[in-house]
Amino acid sequence: MKIILYGIQGSGKSTQGKLLSHHLHLPYLSTGHIFREMAKQPTRQGRYIKETLAAGILIPDDIAIPVVEKYLSRQEYKKGWILDGFPRTLHQAKTFKQKIAVAFYLTVSDKEALWRLSFRVDETGNIREDETLLALRKRISLFHRETEPVLDYYRQTDILVEVNGERKIAAILEDLLSKIRWYMKGNGHK
Repeated sequence: MKIILYGIQGSGKSTQGKLLSHHLHLPYLSTGHIFREMAKQPTRQGRYIKETLAAGILIPDDIAIPVVEKYLSRQEYKKGWILDGFPRTLHQAKTFKQKIAVAFYLTVSDKEALWRLSFRVDETGNIREDETLLALRKRISLFHRETEPVLDYYRQTDILVEVNGERKIAAILEDLLSKIRWYMKGNGHK
């Protein structure tokens, strides 16, 4: 099964993605993590990605699409996956070669997301360079401008399921799992 998780930064995608991965025995892949790792590389592309992330803008399609497709061609993703936040643009959605079973949209308000993110740090206990208040606001604005058309596209193809992301983690997880079980029984995507 191939699942995509959407939501603005701070909506809980990575939390739910990791929990779903555990329950469904599917690998979880965060495109944000991929690009943050690439940004650490002392290459021209690594520097470019680092600057792009720090500015709070999207990685261009001509870089993002091949990187994600290459990752998903690995053996560990052959039986399915849970993908965090990709495709992010309508062009990416229309170009993406994978057949998606369901796309979940974790809905949270901008205010709630910013409140959650104000307490988030990296593995060393520091605020990440790409999570300054200015970068976060820019990313949330970009989500509304660039990714909401993707949600409409998946809504029209009947694979988008909206889930209230402003609840307890366990309640959201149970909602996601029940919708997946219902889908697996052949009931469709709603």
